[in-house]
Amino acid sequence: MEVGMAEVVLFHHALGLTPGITAFADELRAAGHTVHTPDLFEGNTFATLEEGVAHAQQVGFGEVIERGTRAVDELPTDVVYAGFSIGVLPAQKLAQTRPSARGALLYYSCVPVTEFGPTWPDDVPVQVHGMDADPIFVDEGDLDAAKALVASAKDAELFLYPGDQHYFADRTLPSYDADAAALLLDRTLAFLR
Repeated sequence: MEVGMAEVVLFHHALGLTPGITAFADELRAAGHTVHTPDLFEGNTFATLEEGVAHAQQVGFGEVIERGTRAVDELPTDVVYAGFSIGVLPAQKLAQTRPSARGALLYYSCVPVTEFGPTWPDDVPVQVHGMDADPIFVDEGDLDAAKALVASAKDAELFLYPGDQHYFADRTLPSYDADAAALLLDRTLAFLR
């Protein structure tokens, strides 16, 4: 691997592996990174967050996480795990538990570190990105979990963006915020370098 180039496993949000997720992966690829986009929903995509979450509940969140774990079986272990919203679950689990993880990028979500282990690994840098008034991120405990992670981990950053949208970096959705998305991408690329 070239210096500065990362291998990334990017897990999609509750809408599935949509064109917006593929477009974000392509932006990372355009910067020279290798990006894998496993499909946790086996080809299903959804028009609304509610439909996607209902599907995830039907499949089972544990199974969604296991699909993410199985998706990386054949991949190298020295990768960066990234996830949008529900995709944070397998990304965070793998970053915390799979040896040799290079880093974690958690977009729109964060769960308590204790879900997957006693502490965050010292050698795994992490960024959490969310909007400061997103009711899902703020009111459902993700922001608190992110603050606790940053307080306890050796190399962790929390980035809050002004606004109340959940899927703000997906340019194919009405919730897209161009300024916040550009900043998120810049910070992501700096992290990967």
